[in-house]
Amino acid sequence: MKRFCFIIVAFFSFFAAQAQQPVIVSPQWLHDNLSDPRLVILYTGFVIKGDFDREHIEGSRFLWADWLAPNTPEANMNVVDVNTATKRLQEMGINKNSKIVLCHKGGDVTITSRMFCSLEYFGLQGKVSYLNGGIEAWKKAGYPVTNKASVYKKGNYVATINPVFVNKDYVLSALNTSTKLVVDARMKRWYDGDVTGNPRDGHITGAFNIPYPDMVDSANSIKPAAILEKNFSVVAPDKTKELVLYCFIGQTACVDYLAGRSLGYTIKVYDGSMQEWSRDEKLPMEKTKK
Repeated sequence: MKRFCFIIVAFFSFFAAQAQQPVIVSPQWLHDNLSDPRLVILYTGFVIKGDFDREHIEGSRFLWADWLAPNTPEANMNVVDVNTATKRLQEMGINKNSKIVLCHKGGDVTITSRMFCSLEYFGLQGKVSYLNGGIEAWKKAGYPVTNKASVYKKGNYVATINPVFVNKDYVLSALNTSTKLVVDARMKRWYDGDVTGNPRDGHITGAFNIPYPDMVDSANSIKPAAILEKNFSVVAPDKTKELVLYCFIGQTACVDYLAGRSLGYTIKVYDGSMQEWSRDEKLPMEKTKK
């Protein structure tokens, strides 16, 4: 009986894994899957609605980043509540069985990566992909764009919480365990201690550094997996360890999140990041010794 149960669990685990979408997809992958009725393309970034109206992949829907990560006087890149997320996702026609692909324009890699994290946070992990190179890569591959309005029905997806965003207490706990690594995703100069404008400069004491710009090439595409693997393995060769990422406001760290997820790492993002941490004198910080 135990052997039979094990086989059943393994069977369902196998097919659950098979159902996971690729984290990063190519224009050809997207083109080959356009006929899938479950496919939802979300056009996002720092763009405004007019940018989307002028040019998008046919069938795309517009995702304004502030709908899921608004700025307030208290902090940047806040997480909305599940009811707000449910409302927004349903308005974009997201269903329980939707397969989502995020498409950005130009250099909007960081904010689009934040939208990737946000969607995974709201229970869509394994159902979201990132179109590598965005709409420019799509056009370069010879695929068409349109200004035709997209028509779709209200969705039925109900958001749940998958805690990929964590708070300062989680970071403090992570610093004191051998099963987690805290990682600064900012450029090395900020990690080392160059002036940033925050109350304190430097990095969280004990944090490692995997700079997010090292994940992106000059064409605003995520670099090949072999390069990403090299970037991560210098700091985290053991993929059984969870990575807890941070940056300035919880945006650029999401590029590392996207890249790391594509490599199979378990990752969290400290949403308050340096905007919060540097303002609390009780929280440990240090500069790189030169």
